[in-house]
Amino acid sequence: MSAPTHTPPPGASAVLVLADGSVFWGRGVGARGEVVGEVCFNTSITGYQEIMT
Repeated sequence: MSAPTHTPPPGASAVLVLADGSVFWGRGVGARGEVVGEVCFNTSITGYQEIMT
C-alpha cells in the first residue's frame, strides 16, 4: 500500500482521517456530509453484526 495522500485519487468520494493525521481515500455510500465516528477492527469470521450495533 502506498502512503496516504491529501490529494484525492480519481473516483474517490470519501475520506477517512485518523487522529494521527493519516488520510485514506475511498468510495462513500449514502448521504453526503461530515461525521465523526469510531473505527472498529475485528478479525473474527462471525459476530460482525453484533459489532456494528
